[in-house]
Amino acid sequence: MQQKTLGLIHTSATLVPVFQQLCSQYLPNVKVFNIVDDSLIKNVISCGELTPTNARRVVNYVGSAEVAGADFILVTCSSIGAAVEAAAGLTGVPVLRVDQPMADKAVQTGKRIGVVATLSTTLQPTSDLVKRRAAVAGKTIDLKTVLCEGAFDALMSGDTATHDAMVAKALRELSAGTDVIVLAQASMARVADGLAPEDKKVPILASPGIAIQHIASILK
Repeated sequence: MQQKTLGLIHTSATLVPVFQQLCSQYLPNVKVFNIVDDSLIKNVISCGELTPTNARRVVNYVGSAEVAGADFILVTCSSIGAAVEAAAGLTGVPVLRVDQPMADKAVQTGKRIGVVATLSTTLQPTSDLVKRRAAVAGKTIDLKTVLCEGAFDALMSGDTATHDAMVAKALRELSAGTDVIVLAQASMARVADGLAPEDKKVPILASPGIAIQHIASILK
């Protein structure tokens, strides 16, 4: 049986080791390569939205990954999810946005779903995805969203303590009125992991591990 190849497309080099570790754990027999371009997310943030030009660049990267030999393509940035879905329809191999398996799991877990983000450009697409996946599943949900304004800037300036404190506060507050919490950005996962047991009243979902396990179930 021919060895499968997974192409990963990132908008931050910091995610490469995160996914490298997950792939080693869950996809040990799958070849993996990475395409990284952090100008994509920088452009989304500066414009305040995913522009048609940036979306076209995402589609081009997905096409490049297919040409490079990928049997499956995963795009690891939530902010460009709409472009990933557009690319999927133009590509001959499966293409997945990183947060879709997480959204599906949230919908299966409970009706009251919380979404936390540190960027408005990620909060909106993730919330929209959860709503659409609920509709596909035939589920009625109550969605609560929290934007930790200033947390992303703190993280980018190296002030991880401020970032982590803001995210932790949002998670504690949301857990009181929800059945499950979705992290709109993978960078918040370690904050959730560091919460005290009494502060984790509900499941807190992060996209990287859930996405890789989902792909493993398909490629096995």
